[in-house]
Amino acid sequence: MTDSLRLKTLHALSWSFLESIGLQGVRLVIGIMLARLLFPEQFGLIGMLTIFMAVAQSFLDSGFGAALIQKREVTLADTCSIFYLNIMVGLTAAGILCLVAPWIAAFYKQPILTPLTRALSLTIVINSFGLIQGTILAKEINFKTQTKVSLIASILSGIIGVTLAVTGFGVWSLAIQQISGTFFTTLFLWLLSRWRPTLIFSLKSLREMFGFGSRMLASGLLNQIFSNIYLLVIGRLFSANDLGLFTRAKTLEELPSQTLSEMVARVIFPVFSTIQDDSPRLKKGLKKALTFLVLVNFPMMIGLAVIARPLVLVLLTEKWAECIPYLQLLCLLGLQLPVHLINLNLVQVVGRSDLFLRLEVIKKVLAVINIFITWRWGISAMIYGMIAVSIACYYLNSYYTGPLIGYPMREQLRDLFPYLMVAVLMGMAVYVVGLLPFPNHWSRLLLQIPVGIIIYVCQCRLFRLKAFMEIWQAGWDKMPFLRACRIG
Repeated sequence: MTDSLRLKTLHALSWSFLESIGLQGVRLVIGIMLARLLFPEQFGLIGMLTIFMAVAQSFLDSGFGAALIQKREVTLADTCSIFYLNIMVGLTAAGILCLVAPWIAAFYKQPILTPLTRALSLTIVINSFGLIQGTILAKEINFKTQTKVSLIASILSGIIGVTLAVTGFGVWSLAIQQISGTFFTTLFLWLLSRWRPTLIFSLKSLREMFGFGSRMLASGLLNQIFSNIYLLVIGRLFSANDLGLFTRAKTLEELPSQTLSEMVARVIFPVFSTIQDDSPRLKKGLKKALTFLVLVNFPMMIGLAVIARPLVLVLLTEKWAECIPYLQLLCLLGLQLPVHLINLNLVQVVGRSDLFLRLEVIKKVLAVINIFITWRWGISAMIYGMIAVSIACYYLNSYYTGPLIGYPMREQLRDLFPYLMVAVLMGMAVYVVGLLPFPNHWSRLLLQIPVGIIIYVCQCRLFRLKAFMEIWQAGWDKMPFLRACRIG
């Protein structure tokens, strides 16, 4: 990368990191408070509607957001046309949700889902008014503004949700929290973004982006449907309580894995799009992004699986104990998330939305096969199947990375193996520490976590893992006092 692009990328990563850490920290605290105040079945009711909201949201973006980021020269006609299209699609999607709400409630045999669906459809309409501002900020790699918006909206909506839960609103506290969060996000995007729409609507602009955008829409729809299809199946075949336990485990697992992966992915897509025609630079950048992600993600996922029991019992109390096995299995799924996202981002960067769609179709067929085979043996069996499907999907995702930029799966695995081994050794040490006698779960956690961090850092330093050493050297260079004290 050139110095200017490197600085821009580092600046964007810094703000994306602050947003992700701050946002997930706020969500974690609020989620813990709500989990203590509410019951698994109330979270399960919201989980039943997740797939419908996700599909509506995919239609709302229509794939044109990704097309706008990928496009080299963007005009006012492009942004205004997408803005008005988003509003039309948002109103249509919300209207459809309101109409089908009784059928959704009948499908799950939960009458309360009718008013809940209609209420949550407001999030689609509200979000349609601020989507283009967020897309423009992402294209400009301006994550500072997005950080402010996300944090303020999460804090305000979290306060509203917790207040309503305390006063006895039950599942409605979760619904109103989501609606208010969307409202505050859109409001602050308008207040902090300089972009304003004008009375321009160009079918020509939309047609120019339709080829890339339509395939990204189809891919996004497939991804949203099948990412949430397990919620649909569990909600239909099992109880709301079972779904609540699964969604809470999924939320805890995604907190570190998805946050980290999306933090990097949302930066590298616009950044790598600027060098999409330079394969050697793309490969170098991809390798750096991949090793940085697994340097952090591997120990987090393995560590979370090891400390899952004391963590859940301390944070969420005994009423959530049944979600512990689900959390431990889902951590094996989260372990693979960064490598999926990096490879898929590359396919988007080089403009191969046709290949992206083809990969999504194949992977979703595998997901359906998994559900068909495993559901009769319970939720844990379905998660084992998800892990197997994820491994097969990594082969598919990375298979095309070789011919695209010369970074095949075999080379990727060779780069990733040292980081995985160091993380596994750390996990084994933390597990042994957890076998010692402790007076309570708090004391076990307070020893396991720092021991894991210390052992992992020492191993990375000992084996001189490349991604770690780059961060280590950068840290010494920026801390003169420590550099002066350095020995050897």
